[in-house]
Amino acid sequence: MAKIRNGIFGPIQGKLGNLVGATWKNIPYLRVLPNKTENGKTGTPAQIACREKFKFVTEWLVPFHPYVTVGFKNHANEKTEINAAFSINYKLATVGVYPDLSIDYRKVVLSKGYLPGFFNAKAQFSANAKELELTWEQNYNDDSSLDDLLILTVYNRELKIVDGFIGGVRRADLKCSLKLNPKLIGRSLDVYVSLISLNGKKVANSEYLGRVAAI
Repeated sequence: MAKIRNGIFGPIQGKLGNLVGATWKNIPYLRVLPNKTENGKTGTPAQIACREKFKFVTEWLVPFHPYVTVGFKNHANEKTEINAAFSINYKLATVGVYPDLSIDYRKVVLSKGYLPGFFNAKAQFSANAKELELTWEQNYNDDSSLDDLLILTVYNRELKIVDGFIGGVRRADLKCSLKLNPKLIGRSLDVYVSLISLNGKKVANSEYLGRVAAI
């Protein structure tokens, strides 16, 4: 049973016919309950395909949660950082139609903001393939600082493992290395970089440096 706690103009809480009223982050909303078909399965083929795509992107994004939580901190006014990251990658990086869904890793977005990013950043494996080496050229202006901090994210598609770090390396350093998770040694990695200001208020757009092939 639904209740209108603040009069006829207040938000609905509870079930009302095929609607459910609730509140999230002090924002009232209504959602429609799904229809069930005669064979007991929920939704039309198109609805099922949409739901499976939603599930696919949700599960793919899980290992990236620590990074997108920082990368989308300025885009979470009426949604969580993870929901903001989900929304943009659902639209831009997910290709195909269920059941043949995949991710276009060139279009993946792990952070979004107005802080100037890197210039001519490059990634490669070390000679012993146990570290990932990153270099870039100096660039900064009035909207950035030499003390901006690196966000490095690497991903292996086969194992679905994410590695990397946030902070500890400055824009001014021009190079760094990541000691790889032993499970990632000898495997190809998709590499993403971004920057966050020292006070944590500004973030750069993430940049895809490509897939570094296994040695």
